[in-house]
Amino acid sequence: MNKRRYLGFLVFFAVFVVLPVLTSILKLYVDWRWFSSEGYAGVFTTRFLTSWGLSLAIGTLAFLFTYINLRLTREVVGKALQFARNMESHPRLFALSDWLKPEYMNKIFLFISFLAALTVSQLASGEWQSLLLALQNESFAIADPLFQRDVGFYLFQLPFLELVYHITQAILLLTAFLLFIVYQVSNTHGFGKVGWGELPRARYHLAGIGALFFLGKALGYQLDMCNLVYSPRGVVVGASYTDVHAQLPAYQILTVAAVATAALLLFAVIGRRIRWALYGVGTLVAISLIVGQIYPALVQRFKVEPNEFVMEKPYIDMNIQFTKLAFGLDRIQHVPFSVKNDLSATGINANNDTFSSIRLWDWRPLQQTYSQLQEIRLYYKFKGIDIDRYTVDGQKRQVMLAARELDTSALPESAKTWINQRLLYTHGYGVAMSPVNEATSEGLPKFFLKDVPPKATSESLQIARPEIYFGETSGDYVIVKTATKEFDYPSGDDNVYSTYQADAGLPVGSFWQKLVFAAYFGDLKLLLSSEVLPESRVLMERNIVDRLQKVAPFLHFDDDPYLVIQDGRLVWVADAYTTSNRYPFAQPAPGAGNYIRNSVKATVDAYTGKMTFYLIDPEDPIIRSYMAVFPGMFQPMESMSLSLREHIRYPEELLKIQSRVYATYHMEDTGVFYNREDEWHLPQVRSGEKEQREMEPYYALLKLPGDNRPEFILMTPYTPSRKDNMVAWMAARSDGENYGKLLVYTFPKQELIYGPAQIEARIDQDSEISQKLTLWNQRGSSVIRGNLMVLPVNNSLLYIEPLFLQSEQGKLPALRRVIVVFGERVVMEENLNTALQRIFGKGVSTGPPGEVVPGQQAQPGPDIVVPGQPVPPPSADNRTVAELATQARQLYDEANERLKAGDWNGYGEKLRELRNSLETLEKKTR
Repeated sequence: MNKRRYLGFLVFFAVFVVLPVLTSILKLYVDWRWFSSEGYAGVFTTRFLTSWGLSLAIGTLAFLFTYINLRLTREVVGKALQFARNMESHPRLFALSDWLKPEYMNKIFLFISFLAALTVSQLASGEWQSLLLALQNESFAIADPLFQRDVGFYLFQLPFLELVYHITQAILLLTAFLLFIVYQVSNTHGFGKVGWGELPRARYHLAGIGALFFLGKALGYQLDMCNLVYSPRGVVVGASYTDVHAQLPAYQILTVAAVATAALLLFAVIGRRIRWALYGVGTLVAISLIVGQIYPALVQRFKVEPNEFVMEKPYIDMNIQFTKLAFGLDRIQHVPFSVKNDLSATGINANNDTFSSIRLWDWRPLQQTYSQLQEIRLYYKFKGIDIDRYTVDGQKRQVMLAARELDTSALPESAKTWINQRLLYTHGYGVAMSPVNEATSEGLPKFFLKDVPPKATSESLQIARPEIYFGETSGDYVIVKTATKEFDYPSGDDNVYSTYQADAGLPVGSFWQKLVFAAYFGDLKLLLSSEVLPESRVLMERNIVDRLQKVAPFLHFDDDPYLVIQDGRLVWVADAYTTSNRYPFAQPAPGAGNYIRNSVKATVDAYTGKMTFYLIDPEDPIIRSYMAVFPGMFQPMESMSLSLREHIRYPEELLKIQSRVYATYHMEDTGVFYNREDEWHLPQVRSGEKEQREMEPYYALLKLPGDNRPEFILMTPYTPSRKDNMVAWMAARSDGENYGKLLVYTFPKQELIYGPAQIEARIDQDSEISQKLTLWNQRGSSVIRGNLMVLPVNNSLLYIEPLFLQSEQGKLPALRRVIVVFGERVVMEENLNTALQRIFGKGVSTGPPGEVVPGQQAQPGPDIVVPGQPVPPPSADNRTVAELATQARQLYDEANERLKAGDWNGYGEKLRELRNSLETLEKKTR
């Protein structure tokens, strides 16, 4: 029986102690190796030493405090045990006293103290950032209006003080609980009244612990005073009238009462008058209830609420000021925009650089089209569509592009072998890229980059290193430089294979390295495989967001990084934000805290995984603090190559947050703000047949009013609350020295400016368009309405919406129509140029370089024309009028047959042929 118990103890110890410890050590070792290989060993060391040092310091403090207090109970416990030994008439009690010998008590106290220290130290787990920021805090040079403390105190020092307070109070409560158990056990069940009766020291011991607790409570009330700058009690977040004139004095009174209670408890210990302690605690509870809760509630109910605006006005002003500071809205430039809608053909031609990059392709249908046309094989996947600008043949063009990543989960089940998933299928390949406003005669994207290996139409888009080992979908580890050649890309009926050429990753060739990584990944095949060579290396943490987050968990990374072709290499760019929910008097944004800055641009090489963090906002005190904590981690923006800097863009996620906050906080007049008289909303647009969604910000390459050259901006319109007309639009600049500047263009309030929802309604009410949409939505096809764009040009506004047709069988959306709304005109045509000509006359001649537009003498490229543009008729036609009429009738019948069959490509082709025949017939009859 003893052997079984001993064996059971060994198994328990191995499973619940040894195995977790070895697992932690293994993870720590691999993490250290990984950080070192990536060049961030210093970051790992600082985080590790700080985290473990903080936990060790707190654990040691908890251990010493608990052990010393438990040692003070030895006399009580000893007398209780002696009493129990004399109780031979109670066999169980006698046996217990025999087992709990005095020489064992010290070990028991040590073990209990160790467990208590281990428990308390967990409270500090992951709080290394609080300590480092408290030690390396930067000044905001802005004082809060209530206590006149620098804002940095609330973001850096207050969180650490609260951590210290909560841990201290936890130690005191845990110790008091243990003491209570010891004294209670010593006082009951036959041990005699030696705990609470004959040994009154138990009461005084606990009273002493209580005195320390209430001294800590006094500190807690002081921290509660500081936290009034986040109070939600008033109209807005931040200290309110009740907080300042009732709650703040209450905390001051409670601080004094807590100190007095601690003094009474100490006096009770010294003077042996335990009742004084009870009086002190009872008084504090009464004061806390009356002064801390009832009185502020009465002030709020009977003084503030009847006169809320007058009472709260100064605090609303504080909230407005500090919310704008927290979200970077204090630097917005306001520009009045008077809509004259006097745009003419001359004005359009003068803005050809704007019209040549109007985004007609919506990323949602385009992603489906990319998937159908360019995924090539079932194991390739386009995770998302990115929008950027590139110089193509000397012209700046707005483009949409996507990385062709590898998704091994799409392999057939029979192909999901260890060799295939870890050694063979290791990387994606290449990029698909197309201009935002061009399509083939079939309504499909006109590719600047396509196929594998990538074929580029311009020398500036050539890719020398198209392999994608690190991306948005990559997650599992792979092993490169093995005896198994890696699949590179398909080539006809054969495949091309390659070997990894970089030194990235961790060595995995030796037996020890195989053993370590086999245990780390829980993969025995890695240890047993003969394909792993001495020079083999393991690539891990291949998802770029997870990869960056592992190195810099103190930054919030954008969920949608974008790909850049930089000097022939593929580089991911991810926006990183410093955030906080500790900015005083600032209103939180849903899911974003109440402070945010886009302080860092992080890049990841798609081939090597090399990470670089570029400092883009050196004025942000939070990132300056982390720069002091991790010297050398952040590179100045000037060190970024010019070819990469040309692709830096204002993040969409940030503008979403800022635009939502500004929708309320553009109101600076307190009365207007309080009554929400001029609150704005982001427009609601159609997402499906009946679904509505908030309009997303969109990138555009255009001239801002008053500027003479186009720039890449991110913009979003505003509508009034509960109305659909447009009142303003916000633009975020991305190019050069203007990066990060925000502008808000406001419309005259006395004029009606159509908003996106109203434009959608006008489109639906147009009888010609409505009939065609109804027809196209039948017979096995559907119409996808693309993103509606509001386009400011000179002193006018144009609204442009593309239409896509998709067959239910093919799931291949094609760009078939473009709707343009200007003033009172709503037109739908096969392409943008024709639509503009219907509104502004035949003098309009715009389009991207090389595009064939009506009135221009240019030869189209092979199968590449503007969506729906008619094919030029032959130079001479000897057919008679009757023959042309017969052919037209025949083409009409054929078009209907294609329509019934759901063949939209054939239907469009027959309509173009019919139009050509009718144009020729028209010329014959003139």
